[in-house]
Amino acid sequence: MPTSVMWFRSDLRLQDNPALATAIDAGREDGVVPLFVIDDSLGTGNARSAYLSRLLGDFSHRIGGLHLVRGDPRTEVIRVAREVGADSVHVAAAFTPYGARRDASVERSLSTQGIRLERTGSPYAVAPGRVTKDDGSGHRVFTPYFRAWQEHGWRAPAPAVDGVHWIHPDGGTSIPKVSVPDGMRLPAYGEDAAHARWRQFVDEDVADYDSARDLPGPDRTSRMSVHLKWGTIHPRTMLADLAPLRSKGAQAHVRELAFREFYADVLHHRPDSAFGYYNRAYEQMAYDEPGEAFAAWKQGLTGIPIVDAGMRQLLAEGWMHNRVRMIVASFLVKDLHLEWHHGARHFMDHLVDGDLASNQHGWQWVAGSGTDASPYFRVFNPTTQGKTFDPDGEYVRRWVPELADIPAKQLHTPWELDPPPAGYPAPIVDHAEERIESLRRYDAVR
Repeated sequence: MPTSVMWFRSDLRLQDNPALATAIDAGREDGVVPLFVIDDSLGTGNARSAYLSRLLGDFSHRIGGLHLVRGDPRTEVIRVAREVGADSVHVAAAFTPYGARRDASVERSLSTQGIRLERTGSPYAVAPGRVTKDDGSGHRVFTPYFRAWQEHGWRAPAPAVDGVHWIHPDGGTSIPKVSVPDGMRLPAYGEDAAHARWRQFVDEDVADYDSARDLPGPDRTSRMSVHLKWGTIHPRTMLADLAPLRSKGAQAHVRELAFREFYADVLHHRPDSAFGYYNRAYEQMAYDEPGEAFAAWKQGLTGIPIVDAGMRQLLAEGWMHNRVRMIVASFLVKDLHLEWHHGARHFMDHLVDGDLASNQHGWQWVAGSGTDASPYFRVFNPTTQGKTFDPDGEYVRRWVPELADIPAKQLHTPWELDPPPAGYPAPIVDHAEERIESLRRYDAVR
């Protein structure tokens, strides 16, 4: 058997990696080339680029050297495969619009040289396209998708691999050194960190996840989104650990994993919805152009405490609590009257866990233009949301130090204090007025 190539993408792990197991079997005699292509056309934001550089370093150290090349995968993958005499290149199937096109193009190029591109597994427990309605179309409502997803089921985790005969060709490029954005603290990276965090969450917090997940102050969420994004853990592994648990929290976390797969499925069926409207009627709505208000939103200087706390957390951690993501998104679309894609792009520029399907369709859910959408007339009141989900002000005080000494009763309405807190801006909009304006615009296109 000749050498095989394992083309790693968002699956930098040795456990539960069926594509890697297949590559090892194909290269049993001569070994496996561990390839990673730095594809500049993907344009990852600075936070994700900085995280990826550290993740690549961690994985390269674990396997004794990751073969990195920079350029277009359509030329670089075939070049490496030919140089090492491989007759097969192995990947986990990709389902984003770009990833699917890229792999199809690479497959065609490889086939002209008699080299196979073998897809084994995917980043999902249930691959996009596997669960459909009776007419073969994709689901646009989560609940029936979730039932079908559970009924379909998934395989048990694949065993970890060891003793791999890695081949390290000459050449290649070094791991890029990417500076962490000013003031940002990156989360832990690598397969060991992913499993350590998951074990901690299951042991300490999953039982209460259903009741605690909406409270950003204590922040008892799993924080596993970044590890799922980069594939340092597979959702099958997590589902296998959750299966014997009977708590409402464990069931709620299964549902959240299914939501990730639902949005991937939606994008698979409607690739145009990555950057366009899923419900095209909303293209006709009147929107404002980004300006000073948008800049204030990005910097966490809107004068609305829960919104500012979320936006500052994003800049400091490359992550934001899910409940707060919904609040800041609603504020952008329905208080500032900006199109959802402005906010979605800002999130993708800064989120370390930025996942195209989840990000874009989460934003469209809030904007009312997506699948299973929140109706446009459901406008989040950010002050009420702050009081409900951060009643003691723990989250706001953590990220908005100008309000650290304000009593909880006034923390979410600091503009009502006389005098107002020094150094903190007045609200840039009046929510009650903007809600009326938002509904007026909605009525015009309804």
